Amino acid sequence: MAIDVSDASFEREVIERSRDVPVVVDFWAEWCGPCRTLTPALEAAEATRQGKVVLAKVDVDANQALAARYGVQGIPAVKAFRDGAVAGEFVGAVPRARVEELFDSLLPSRADELLAAGDELSLREASELEPRRADLAVALARRRLERGAEDEALEAVEPHAGDFAAEGIAARVRLSKMGIGAKAFAALADGDRETALRLLVEEIPTADKEAREELRRAIVGVLSEMDPADPVAREHRRRLAAALY
Repeated sequence: MAIDVSDASFEREVIERSRDVPVVVDFWAEWCGPCRTLTPALEAAEATRQGKVVLAKVDVDANQALAARYGVQGIPAVKAFRDGAVAGEFVGAVPRARVEELFDSLLPSRADELLAAGDELSLREASELEPRRADLAVALARRRLERGAEDEALEAVEPHAGDFAAEGIAARVRLSKMGIGAKAFAALADGDRETALRLLVEEIPTADKEAREELRRAIVGVLSEMDPADPVAREHRRRLAAALY
């Protein structure tokens, strides 16, 4: 059942709510014939998803400022919100298949659900479903490292050259095989990134060319998953540059 939203309630009912569940907003007006044509398809798509997507309606005549804010120039105009931002949209009384496509795009894929589960078996299945996703491979590799399966962790991330986190894990495994960085990686496993980064950077001056490159990849991999504004990240980017150049 669609909820009616106004200028006053939009922030709460759409923006904030969309951080927990996707919200599809139908910008419409009473006089709009195509709007009435589209409504049954929107309502059916919402009902089919059993609470996983919320449908909201905005009367553009009564909420002109809101329509202007989102650039609504023709109706019906449908905009989907997820995590507080527009995640998809269309204009006009589109076919039912297009409506279903929009609603489907808002829901997590099977791989996303398995990623959220987080156990190794689920992550392996997720990686098999979407083998091009580096984030799944990285999550799987971490689970394998937790049980000491370094070769299996390396196998998971090797196809994802170019992804900093994946390359960081691959470098970690190769460094471990060289006998380098054990204390740093133990700190990393404990969640102490600052100590891990400090210890890895300290290894660079005495490392040979191959090890230096693996240390660089390992450090960059850790930094890539930190907020760039984090003072620890900023400091260790500076220290890495100084150690390398």
